[in-house]
Amino acid sequence: MGIILDGKALANKLAENLKEKVKILKNEGITPHFCVINIGDNPASKIYVRTKKRRAKKVGIIQDIYQLPTDTHQEQVLALIDKLNADQSINGIMVQLPAPKQINADELLERIDPNKDVDGLTPANIGRLWLEDHFVEPATPAGIIALLQHYNIPLVGKDVVIIGRSNIVGQPLAALMLEQNATVTIAHSKTKNLAALTKKADIIVSATGQAFLVTAEMVKDGAVIIDVGMNHVNGKLVGDVDFDAVKKKASYITPVPGGVGPLTVQFLMEAVVKLTRRQNDRK
Repeated sequence: MGIILDGKALANKLAENLKEKVKILKNEGITPHFCVINIGDNPASKIYVRTKKRRAKKVGIIQDIYQLPTDTHQEQVLALIDKLNADQSINGIMVQLPAPKQINADELLERIDPNKDVDGLTPANIGRLWLEDHFVEPATPAGIIALLQHYNIPLVGKDVVIIGRSNIVGQPLAALMLEQNATVTIAHSKTKNLAALTKKADIIVSATGQAFLVTAEMVKDGAVIIDVGMNHVNGKLVGDVDFDAVKKKASYITPVPGGVGPLTVQFLMEAVVKLTRRQNDRK
């Protein structure tokens, strides 16, 4: 029976440590301040933005929300990013995704000053990640690495299968795991015979948004299972993993909710504080 990897408990513990770092900054006359740009009325996005606001307040960070209408034009968002880039009182900027169809999200991300890139998704910071020369990392991958370290689960020499190749989770997590000397395979919707890969994996990370994709038959005894999926099935939040069946074979497993999700929000806050400290140390 797998040990539950309690992301919520770790996020709360890290939040207490982060509060102390924020107090130190405030004693130096600096209050971390970041801005979230949310375009449109996506219900999930609005929930995420509110959750971030609560966590920011809890640790002493100022968060401004720029809620823009669904029909906002690209140039209007770019102008807002330029304004926030130039404002020295703003330490971090992020665009809440997904954006409405008329918006080119890649162009928005490219416009954010890499030194204020809370999400770690600008081309410059993605490049630095793969060069192992990064000062900020995407929040979900950073949270997953922290969770594994907290439970003393080593990555060195381990066979890892990551299901999902997004630039928010799959690809940056692969870079961070390679940095820890894991052997990494990235699987995706075009992968043939996924089960043949997962059956050999020491660690499986699923980030597809496909409920119950990972079944007990796809997992070897003693594997570590990280479930990044968030899916609504019959009014209930579930992951990509058939939790009840897979936990009987896994050595460690994350629940949904309460696993990776709270760490994603916490590591956004960690990034804001890290960027704030870096900016002020460079002045």
